[in-house]
Amino acid sequence: MDIKVLGTGCCATGRNTVALMEQIEQVARAKGIPVTLSRIDELRDIMGYGVMSMPGVVIDGKVVHAGGVPSREKIEAWLAA
Repeated sequence: MDIKVLGTGCCATGRNTVALMEQIEQVARAKGIPVTLSRIDELRDIMGYGVMSMPGVVIDGKVVHAGGVPSREKIEAWLAA
């Protein structure tokens, strides 16, 4: 499963992006789901996904989330799908 977290490195967005990446990694590890996790922080690349609110999450090329840090339950549902 290829997961990209979209978010610039500034202000609260940067902190939220890091927190989201850590949370995804923790859930994947706990569930035994292999993932490739990367961060996209170039604004033009983020806009290429059509994401206007950050952080965003793209799983296997599909945007599944934009804006704020989602709940653990939501992340678990993404990884289970």
